[in-house]
Amino acid sequence: MATDLDIARAAKLLPIGEIAARAGIPDEALEPYGRYKAKIGLDFVAAQRERPQGALVLVTGISPTAAGEGKTTTTIGLGDALNALGTRTMICLREPSLGPCFGVKGGATGGGRAQVAPMEEINLHFTGDFHAITSANNLLAAMVDNHLYWGNELGLDARRIAWRRAVDMNDRALRSINAALGGVANGFPREDGFDITVASEVMAVFCLARDLDDLRARLGRIIVGQTRDGRNVTAHDLKADGAMAALLRDALAPNLVQTLDGSPALVHGGPFANIAHGCNSVMATRLGLRLADVVVTEAGFGADLGAEKFLDIKCRAAGLAPSACVVVATVRALKMHGGVAKSALGTEDVAAVKRGIANLARHVQNMQKFGLPVVVALNRFTGDTEAEIAAVRQAMAKLGTEAILCTHWGEGAAGAADLARAVQALVAGGSARFEPLYSDHLSLAGKIETVAREIYHAGGVAIPPPVAAKLRRFEEQGFGHVPVCIAKTQYSFSADPSLMGAPEGHVLPLREVRLSAGAGFVVAIAGEIMTMPGLPRHPAAESIGLDPQGRIEGLF
Repeated sequence: MATDLDIARAAKLLPIGEIAARAGIPDEALEPYGRYKAKIGLDFVAAQRERPQGALVLVTGISPTAAGEGKTTTTIGLGDALNALGTRTMICLREPSLGPCFGVKGGATGGGRAQVAPMEEINLHFTGDFHAITSANNLLAAMVDNHLYWGNELGLDARRIAWRRAVDMNDRALRSINAALGGVANGFPREDGFDITVASEVMAVFCLARDLDDLRARLGRIIVGQTRDGRNVTAHDLKADGAMAALLRDALAPNLVQTLDGSPALVHGGPFANIAHGCNSVMATRLGLRLADVVVTEAGFGADLGAEKFLDIKCRAAGLAPSACVVVATVRALKMHGGVAKSALGTEDVAAVKRGIANLARHVQNMQKFGLPVVVALNRFTGDTEAEIAAVRQAMAKLGTEAILCTHWGEGAAGAADLARAVQALVAGGSARFEPLYSDHLSLAGKIETVAREIYHAGGVAIPPPVAAKLRRFEEQGFGHVPVCIAKTQYSFSADPSLMGAPEGHVLPLREVRLSAGAGFVVAIAGEIMTMPGLPRHPAAESIGLDPQGRIEGLF
């Protein structure tokens, strides 16, 4: 059986200039990175601001399982199918992180006949955006320690430095480190640590910035630490924001690539949804909406994480209002949520499917709470039976939606044509009445409790006194109006990854809160989630290499 990499290599890609022309982007606006990928100049991006906007369609999914669901694949297949039906469509995706590429999750360019290309280049260094973000993050870290070394004019308290270093790789050994060891010439020793680049506030700032001026302003508002009397010290105070913006200037231009069917796709920015806000850049999404009649975009992991943050953080910040939502599921994944082991998924088990549907149903109902019309994309596997599929369809009909079979992995656009027609109908129907889940005026603790109650169906939130005190301090400092970004496991509605299905009444345990003043939200860390992942016992890196012709092998 052909692998995703085999299919990607066999595809005949068009020169990126032809893809740009299809999207209405002139050749002079392109900054090519080889033959098949390019950045779109910021001058052209700025010139599109007054054009009317198309409709925004969000693709999200059920709580992920080891069986796989195919959210990115569905986003790409749906975009291809809409284009094939004559609806001018742009696809907007996140960039992959090197951490999961060499860890366990693999790349993030779709699969089968529904991929963005060039697959190997996108999954590895691409156009260097993540390297620029990492460099900007670590420049600020270097300037913090340099400021301490040269007299500490701002009075930073070395015990209250909040800014951490970053690297785009899973490396648990860097979670907590001691920095500046080795004597007086190396500075003042202190405890420090690394986050993965996709969890850096610089990544969030990059993805939420509307333009270069907004980027620099947000960078300047980043809080690096506090003085002994509790005054915040910012990147602007350190005079670091200008240099950070310079490092990020070229990266801020959106990246244009193509699907295997020749649809234009903007792949730009890439925060994780379990530890960050999980959406591609505002720059890319807003550009897509000016260039196309429909933009299909995705949010990371399940709807309780990526979609909630897309709707409560990104849409709030960028003034976006989706017209429809697609929730992706598979019969196999529903069986896992119904208690079936991965090794037994090939056997028909309608009862398990019905138990697992509770997870899908909650995600659908959660999206409806935001005022969005919803359709379910049911990615079909060869072992799925008619009885199992019927169980899903019957359950979704009771929720006022439909489950549509999709086969775009093997058939490309033709395999998502029914889904595309359903999405066209939802968009044309104009029934969306989007509203964020909570108001700006609710307290930070109240916002966390609202998400926990309404989205996770938690019975309560355990907020230790020191964490509650930090939330109150953030409000006293003028940040009570910002949204919250909850970092928790992606595998469950709860903070316990073993609680699959649709648990209720659990308690969300808050461990830590961090103020991301530049990004404009508060990160609330729940349970054992880490902002620096580790590699598995047998990482994907063990199987990646080069063949005798120098081509990459083992990347998926």
